[in-house]
Amino acid sequence: MSQEAIVKVEGLTKVFGPLKAVDGVSFEVEEGEIFGFLGPNGAGKTTTINMLTTLLRASGGTAIIDGLDIHRHPNEVRRVVGVVPQEYTADEDLTGLQNILLCADLYGIPRDNSKPHAMELLRLVELEEAADRKVSTYSGGMRRRLELACGLINYPKLLFLDEPTLGLDVQTRTAVWKYIKMLKEEYRMTLFLTTHYLEEADSLCDRIAIIDHGHIVRIGSPTELKASIGGDIIVVGVAESEPDISTDIGKISLVKEVKKSDHEYRIKSEVGEETSIQVIDLVRSKGLHVTKISLTKPTLDEAYLEFTGSTIREEESNKQDAFKHRVTMMRARR
Repeated sequence: MSQEAIVKVEGLTKVFGPLKAVDGVSFEVEEGEIFGFLGPNGAGKTTTINMLTTLLRASGGTAIIDGLDIHRHPNEVRRVVGVVPQEYTADEDLTGLQNILLCADLYGIPRDNSKPHAMELLRLVELEEAADRKVSTYSGGMRRRLELACGLINYPKLLFLDEPTLGLDVQTRTAVWKYIKMLKEEYRMTLFLTTHYLEEADSLCDRIAIIDHGHIVRIGSPTELKASIGGDIIVVGVAESEPDISTDIGKISLVKEVKKSDHEYRIKSEVGEETSIQVIDLVRSKGLHVTKISLTKPTLDEAYLEFTGSTIREEESNKQDAFKHRVTMMRARR
């Protein structure tokens, strides 16, 4: 690797009864990069973060954080990392400033040091004017920015962000992206984030680990992952399910791969525009009828489909997002 690894994970595993939530994952995170875990809910993302931050004991494997073993030096690990969890954890009855100072107290940071740093963090996330307002008056976006400030109070070398924009609208999500990029570019911080939003991983991460069902299936930069597909993707819908003309399509020049599912053919081609015309001509020559055709250039969505055999399951994720967001907001109002 080009830089020193601040995180080194080897065979990390977590078992809950009969369920193996994380199954022997191994990876490294370079110092100064934004590293992403991309996968649907239930893939093992949060469980991995909880083990790396010593909130959950691993069933097997090892992990070294900034030279510290998570099993042998858990207290030291907690001092060098910051965590922004999925759920809102700020106390609604306290002000924004009081919440950050409370986090500092838990780290044992003297008030002489923590108060000016807290004000600096509030300015960083543009909450300085709301510093003395109770969190109960904050919007969802303001709460998320406050959580970010709380995660930075101990001057962490490595910041974990677990689904940092979960439940936020598009505009607020974009604002949170700005702060994340700022931490890397201006503060040279290493960030480890989990997400099931493809555009978030593509926009923010230097490298991405695609994780599904507790396994890491591929690691690379967004560009590398997209390029590894090896060509344009053509999807052709045919009215008739038989005969199967996959072999005939595969003989077309520039076609690299053909997969058939029901009435659709998914075709990988070096030059999609040229191949599309030839495929339509072939379908018609067989007396079949084209019902639809689409051509897409390599995307992270296509890469995920290529490596896992399924989509990111956005529909399932959106339902879980809505549920989690409702639970979070209800807890915050108690």
